[in-house]
Amino acid sequence: MKFGVMMFTTDYSMSPHELAVATEERGFESLWFPEHSHIPLPRVSPWPGGGELPKMYYDVMDPFVALGAAAAVTKTLKLATGICLVVQRDPIQLAKEVASLDQISQGRFIFGVGVGWNAEEMADHGTIDFKGRGQLVNDRLSAMKTIWTENKPEYHGSHVDFGQMMAWPKPVQKPHPPIIVGGAFPHGARRAISHGNGWMPIGGRMDVVDILPRFRQMAAEAGREPDDLPVTSFGLQPDADKVARTADAGVDRVVFGLQPEKADTVLPVLDEYAEMARQHA
Repeated sequence: MKFGVMMFTTDYSMSPHELAVATEERGFESLWFPEHSHIPLPRVSPWPGGGELPKMYYDVMDPFVALGAAAAVTKTLKLATGICLVVQRDPIQLAKEVASLDQISQGRFIFGVGVGWNAEEMADHGTIDFKGRGQLVNDRLSAMKTIWTENKPEYHGSHVDFGQMMAWPKPVQKPHPPIIVGGAFPHGARRAISHGNGWMPIGGRMDVVDILPRFRQMAAEAGREPDDLPVTSFGLQPDADKVARTADAGVDRVVFGLQPEKADTVLPVLDEYAEMARQHA
């Protein structure tokens, strides 16, 4: 099983490049950065984690800029969005950002995506139909795949429509960087099967191990080979028993969360996670 870490990088946390170096030095497979462009006030949409929205959600850096800095100081570490809010981004420009980062990192980018939960944030970006955001994301993902894989792409969908164009660079990874779809069961799982290369449920909010057989059955019924859709347990608590159970179930990757703190606080925790990873790799 592979192991990664995630942090909301801010102006009061370890810098993205500093964290990237420390993560690679300790043998982790991947580093994940989340995304929120802003948090509208007053707060209306409930945070899925329950309770008050943590301050880091207001303060997080842009993931593509942060990952670009991480790419410049690492050689083997995979660099991932965890997650990119596709619903809030222009698909043509986002396709270029993904391809550019994959080029800069020499094929180390993982495109973690999701539909998001903050209706007010999406509305500020022009997505008024909150319940229809899933179909918008699906259409944008399909359009981006066309841009990445065709020399003169054009796309005509229900939410994205453009004529023939030239759009470069293309990603290093072929046909494109792996698309790991975040979200709960069954909707997120279904989107991963139809549009992704893997599924990423939040391990701290659901028992991924119990749901895994149902996901694999769903994939097979949709004509996908379950082994081609690896599962990432995102935000799993660093509990030895939970990690061992997750590994035994055949989960492909575990991503541990780090608090947005400076190195003197983060590095000892990162060392603990690295030791746990070595025991279950």
